[in-house]
Amino acid sequence: MRSSKILGPGVLAVSLALVVNATPALADTTEDPYLHQQVTWGPCLFEPTDGAKPAECAQITVPRDWARPGTGADLHVTISRVRATGTADQRRGVILLNPGGPGGQGSPLAGEIAGLQPALNQAYDLIGMDPRGTGEAGGTTPEQKGFRCAIPEDQLPPQDALLDARDRSRDSIRLHQQTAKAVAQACQADPIAPYITTWQTAHDMDLIRALLGEQKLNYLGYSYGTWLGAKYASLFPAHAGKMVLDSSMNWQGRLQAGFEAFPVIDQRQFDDVYLPWVARQFPEQVGSTAAEAKQTWEQVRAYYATQGMAPDNYDGIFVGNGSEIQWLLSAIVFVVGAQALHGQPQGLTSVPAALRAQLDARSQAAFDVPAAQLTAARVVAKGLGTVSTNGTRIAVACGDQANHSAAWYKALSDTQGPRYPLFGWAYGLTEPCGFWHGLPEHPLPTLPREVAPDVLVVQGEFDPQTGYEQAASAVRAAPGVTMVSVDDSPFHGQYAVSGNPCVDGMVNVFLLNNSRPGNSTCPGVPLLGEDEVYPVAGPVRSGPHAATAAAGVLSTLQQAVQELISSVNAGR
Repeated sequence: MRSSKILGPGVLAVSLALVVNATPALADTTEDPYLHQQVTWGPCLFEPTDGAKPAECAQITVPRDWARPGTGADLHVTISRVRATGTADQRRGVILLNPGGPGGQGSPLAGEIAGLQPALNQAYDLIGMDPRGTGEAGGTTPEQKGFRCAIPEDQLPPQDALLDARDRSRDSIRLHQQTAKAVAQACQADPIAPYITTWQTAHDMDLIRALLGEQKLNYLGYSYGTWLGAKYASLFPAHAGKMVLDSSMNWQGRLQAGFEAFPVIDQRQFDDVYLPWVARQFPEQVGSTAAEAKQTWEQVRAYYATQGMAPDNYDGIFVGNGSEIQWLLSAIVFVVGAQALHGQPQGLTSVPAALRAQLDARSQAAFDVPAAQLTAARVVAKGLGTVSTNGTRIAVACGDQANHSAAWYKALSDTQGPRYPLFGWAYGLTEPCGFWHGLPEHPLPTLPREVAPDVLVVQGEFDPQTGYEQAASAVRAAPGVTMVSVDDSPFHGQYAVSGNPCVDGMVNVFLLNNSRPGNSTCPGVPLLGEDEVYPVAGPVRSGPHAATAAAGVLSTLQQAVQELISSVNAGR
């Protein structure tokens, strides 16, 4: 294990001055212990994904509360690093990475993005980060696993309750809200909860910048990571470098508004993109049109309920369906159920040749058998619904800004359910923030005008987890920011993970050549198993743009990173 003191005497003085200016809590002393800590790099706890570059890891000590450093026990934040491979003249600084969530562990991301974008890694040290509360990626002890809410089982509905949010009986609504209340109370009862917020994490980021000896912190964030990156730039505009905000929330508005839009954007992707794709791929099992597939989907939902799968759990497989891996899983569950419903032979044997290997791999990973051996009974026995205990996710989502009441969310459910049944009925009943008490301690500012020229937003048209309209609203509210729209894309996470050369090229030109594109549109790439794009009407105006990207299969590494980005924000 190698120890290195990152800041030399001259750099320390400059960095200390910068942090003092940005963080009033540090202004009381020029001998701040957090800025004088040694950064000791060594092995990481996580197993790197195939194709990722080797990374080294270190732990940074941060105050429990940046508003009152030194009070309460300190916290530890794990960071990773893949050093720039180019010469000193080619090096452009560091890029901090975040996969979203809230609650996503980002330390593996440094090696993964380095493996996917070697030209980027030639110019930049890539820095991963497990934000406060998330623990340490690959860790096994309770402390390493981070903030987990201790939810008493007797406060949750019985495990055999087949919950269906479409059931609007008093008992059904009570059971759904019982889960949300138990989660909120357990998370908020933990004494660490008040200190797991975007405001606190942004200050951790600036400490990391100073300890790395950098004047500017460049940034690539996905999903919630766009909120985190924009708020860092808003709190520390003098230190914000180039910011790429991919699959963006409305970081100029309310964090919760993004989650409240889940039912709308989920339903749009499901109806307009996913069901037509399923009908093209599996016409014998689900029907040859989107309308027929939707009817079959409803029948399969009812069938699985008779076999012991809660309708809510079935719906949840298709909620936040933002990665190729999740599309494969949802298709497997849907088609196997359709075969069982119609009395067809079990096992996925009649499948498109282009999908066979991927379906087998996904079935093996999820159900321990290849697709040809999978039965509906095995799907039900596996059990696909769980209650999240990720305290970081809940604390940030509910603690960053003021929340609506449980009654407000119940009314939202009543309104959204009939129009967006995939998730509209459930979301308003299962939102823990409706039971979160108290107001946030630290207001979060909006993006200052001077930072806007260094911000680039990238957004897929049919992203089911951060809606296109949210990204567009943020850009409209921040004059000077530009956006690359990805026509017809239904996935969550674009740069480096979607196999789209137009997107990768525009982002790389910005990060490597200091030339930010104006508002632009990239064509989507063909969906799984297809060699052409099937255009869908949506919020992106499909004007002239580059030729449709060539078909291609995502690499294992691309799929893994896309799934990470999607899974930490799925099933809101």
